Amino acid sequence: MRATSSSVIQSTPRVHGTKPSLAAVASTTPATRDRYVDFLRAFSIGVVVFGHWLMAIVEVDGARVSQVNALAVIPMLWLATWFLQVMPLFFFVGGFSNSIAVRANALSGGRYSDFLKRRVDRLMRPTIVFAGVWLMIAAFLKLVMGIDNEALRVASTTVARPVWFLGVYLMVVMLAPAMLRAHERVGLRAVAALGAAALAVDVIRFATGVDAVGYVNFAFVWLFAHQLGFFYADGTFAHSRRRQLAVAAGGFAALGVLTNIGVYSPSMVGGLPGDLVSNNHPPTICIVALAALLVGVAISVRAPMTRWLARRGPWKGVVTVNSMIMSIYLWHLTALAAGVVAIHAAGLPQPGAGTAAWWLWRPVWMAFLCVLLAGLVAVFRRFESFEPILPAGRMRSAAALQGTAASVAGMILLIVATSGFALFGFYPSAVASWMGIAMHPWALTAELAAGMALLRRS
Repeated sequence: MRATSSSVIQSTPRVHGTKPSLAAVASTTPATRDRYVDFLRAFSIGVVVFGHWLMAIVEVDGARVSQVNALAVIPMLWLATWFLQVMPLFFFVGGFSNSIAVRANALSGGRYSDFLKRRVDRLMRPTIVFAGVWLMIAAFLKLVMGIDNEALRVASTTVARPVWFLGVYLMVVMLAPAMLRAHERVGLRAVAALGAAALAVDVIRFATGVDAVGYVNFAFVWLFAHQLGFFYADGTFAHSRRRQLAVAAGGFAALGVLTNIGVYSPSMVGGLPGDLVSNNHPPTICIVALAALLVGVAISVRAPMTRWLARRGPWKGVVTVNSMIMSIYLWHLTALAAGVVAIHAAGLPQPGAGTAAWWLWRPVWMAFLCVLLAGLVAVFRRFESFEPILPAGRMRSAAALQGTAASVAGMILLIVATSGFALFGFYPSAVASWMGIAMHPWALTAELAAGMALLRRS
């Protein structure tokens, strides 16, 4: 199975410079395209959005803003996280797409920096706009509205949380060519090595009591899910339903064992009261097992889903979501924050989490947030369709090494900047540092600009 994986929008020819309509894109999709990959990408982001809206309980009491995870107050809700924590699917799809992109770049004679620019461009355009808008909002709330530092910290770190994915995914993209070479040379041994490394990190972390060690698993765990995507791209997963179900069963069995040995939380999102560790910040070996479970299940239903996606209606819906997917992801927690403010301003009482009234209120609440998000996406989705801001270069071979060094340096700066925003928000009350790197929002903004400039010049 060798399907195209470039942007659906970009794969449709433009007429006289006019961007094709979504209906035209849907109707002219080539038969060789793996539509199920696009569906999994849209589906996983949709589950993330609704999962966050379901789990986040934000309370406003005067000037005090607090956030509680519904998992902490609703018994057995953690069961839902085995299906709501779908980021492994997104990285799996990323492995498929990056595999196709690396090979296409090599066939066209492109350089490593050309590959990075093409993969990073659509991610960073809406992210830069998102960060810029929120830097201005945070400054306005503090300097003009006089919002309390703690309330501003909670708000800005909440809306910035989706950016964590960008930091990790940029790292995965940077390593994708090397990981694909490992896949081509050693196959399953590369996957096994990543899983073993993730387990070793957990063992060292728990044995030494140094939680910072666990952050290494942001690489090993998510590269594991990404590596599985290579097997889908080369057809290994395509025809053996027994192999697909074996992968799912192995992941499920491993999760069952790991979550019952008294170390790992049964929740795959955050932690529960009394848990020793969280499984996703930093990620643990449990997310490796979850990735196997979700990928196995997802691939086992590919055939009927592909037939369904051959219909015009479902496929147009997938195309529509993918055309604005970064805008949906980046702005969905801003919609949540706006919804909380609106409900508080209206003086509407909020039912206690987990009560019958709370559950009955969920569909109304979700619909309200969908309306708010639709408004935000209508404003900001245009930044996903601009022409590239990182055009591929035509550097001669004598300068190729310099171009590679510049592009790697740029990627590192982008990873630091996006991770910093995710950790500290857009207006921390004090200048923060992480591993000796300044994490003040204006320092992060400078790092973001420098990273983009280095990539552009590479």
